[in-house]
Amino acid sequence: MPVTWEECRRRLEKAALILNREEPVAVQGPISVGIDLGTADVVLMVLDAAGEPVAAFLEWAEVVRDGVVVDYPGAIDIVRDLTAKASRRIGREITRAATSFPPGTDPKLSTNILEAAWLEVSGVLDEPSCVARLLELDKAAVVDIGGGTTGTAVVQGGKVVFSADEPTGGRHVSLVLAGHYDISFDEAEKLKRTPGNREILSLVRPTIQRVGDIVARHIRGHDVERIILSGGTCCLAGVADVLAAELGLPVTLPSQPLLLTPLAIAALAGDGI
Repeated sequence: MPVTWEECRRRLEKAALILNREEPVAVQGPISVGIDLGTADVVLMVLDAAGEPVAAFLEWAEVVRDGVVVDYPGAIDIVRDLTAKASRRIGREITRAATSFPPGTDPKLSTNILEAAWLEVSGVLDEPSCVARLLELDKAAVVDIGGGTTGTAVVQGGKVVFSADEPTGGRHVSLVLAGHYDISFDEAEKLKRTPGNREILSLVRPTIQRVGDIVARHIRGHDVERIILSGGTCCLAGVADVLAAELGLPVTLPSQPLLLTPLAIAALAGDGI
């Protein structure tokens, strides 16, 4: 079921508070589970019958890149491990989960991994469209800036009327930082996640402007009045300001952009899609 932006924001904050917490909790009634297989991380989220987050686990790992699984066994192991942790936390076995995929790629990219991890796939939809389904949107575009790609879903009257995905994302930001500081890619990834580092933004501004060019092409010809951001790259301080200037539109950045897509995927599972 769609939720208001304020309700979504509250649930995201709750998910952040319980992220990677393993102590048991009592959960009554049905649950819905979503698994986000990203370029830089894998996130599993469990919602209760009211849509409230009751478990959330994240592991940093590069298992998918630009719509291609680069570490299939590793992805399966991570999904199994996160599923086991979530099952122990909520006190019941998790056997079903929804997932997502970059627009324009084969959904089997993700569904094959879940099935190999002994999970029944309860729903699958492209990443920005998952977010669009969760929120009450009209004349808006959801922009998911992931590790390898930028995906856009244009929403009119609550319906996704267009979606597309193109290379350029957080991985490209890290490559710029690695080259500038002469550090490893892994070190650049950690540096990128440092909160409030405005010097980083000045270095990678051309990459973020490239993202803006991609989004501008995606929304051209559509009636779009605002942009909703999601994805881990949006955690970089100042991204929303750069994109707002590039696109000339209001840009809304959730307080926990890394968790927005996992929340939306788990809600997708609850919709039975």
